[in-house]
Amino acid sequence: MTMRSTILLLIPHLGGGGAEQVTALWARSLSRERYDVHLGLVTQADCGSMGLPEWVTVHGLGARRVRSSAWSLLRLIRRLRPSLIVSGMAHLNFLVLLLRPLFPRATRVLVRQNSTVSSALAFGDLPRGTRLLYRLLYPFADGVICQTESMAADLVRETGIPPHRIAVVPNPLDVDAIRSEAGQSQWTGAGPHLLAVGRLAPVKGFDLLLRALAQVRRHFPRTDLVIAGVGPEEAALRALSGDLGLSEAVRFAGYVRRPAMYFPGATAFVLSSRHEGLPNALLEAAAAGLPIVALPSSGGVVDLLRGQPGIWLAPEISAESLAADLHAALEVLRPNQRFQHVFIEPYQLNRALTVVQSLIDRTLKVRP
Repeated sequence: MTMRSTILLLIPHLGGGGAEQVTALWARSLSRERYDVHLGLVTQADCGSMGLPEWVTVHGLGARRVRSSAWSLLRLIRRLRPSLIVSGMAHLNFLVLLLRPLFPRATRVLVRQNSTVSSALAFGDLPRGTRLLYRLLYPFADGVICQTESMAADLVRETGIPPHRIAVVPNPLDVDAIRSEAGQSQWTGAGPHLLAVGRLAPVKGFDLLLRALAQVRRHFPRTDLVIAGVGPEEAALRALSGDLGLSEAVRFAGYVRRPAMYFPGATAFVLSSRHEGLPNALLEAAAAGLPIVALPSSGGVVDLLRGQPGIWLAPEISAESLAADLHAALEVLRPNQRFQHVFIEPYQLNRALTVVQSLIDRTLKVRP
């Protein structure tokens, strides 16, 4: 019998973010015949109710912060002696690569990039010195996983990493499960009903969305909005909603484990981010066939959505541009209208898994 390779997937914690969803789906879906899969949760100690199959071994390190987890992370790696580590978020990637000289010699390392570096730096979403960390540490990875060709090209420009060290791997989506998810509509009133999902932080542009909604309601006065997510800007966004006279039209739903529960009855999904990589919430909405109104938050988003039916892609990142496209969409959309978004097919779970497992196998064949 062929010996399985030990794979250690690393993520700070399992929550509602896209990186966490991708890592959890990889853990559940990677071939159990080929890999002995372990999941390391760096800042999470409670490993109960993970929704993972029994053959995935979960390790909760319970560190207060990623940067304070070095010793416990190193002990885990030296005990497991994994064939491959796959790290899932940039600040954790930096720590893993900094510690790499202390790993068992045969251990390979892949890091997953979950943002467009130039946009994040320009927006001030990353600490000072982050570009230097990318340039110093990312070359020590055996490979860097990007979500789109645009993100990969940006990483090459910003960090000088050779293009052959970067692999574009689609985010895996259980598209069939999303499409078949049934349920009662969570909406009340006549609508139109708009849905937005994401962390309540400036980068997600929910302030732009609220200002756009105020304009749209002049022509579509029954339009309402659900924002699913938590974050530091919640109080400010609630205050802005009140100032704009939207208190009765906007529902802050908090953390929602399965945003797809809001898909039935939704008129459109709105991506209002100032910058993004390629958000899972957008892909899930597309998998469910929702009409999509989006700001051009990254080259990857633009490449994916441009010219597609059922998509309204704004020309610039502003409340006015978003309002104009929302208005254009609501002028023509019928209640519960859905589209066959063919661009989502490469993200089908089996197809995306084939890509990542091929990358894993190629990386394991490289001699240390």
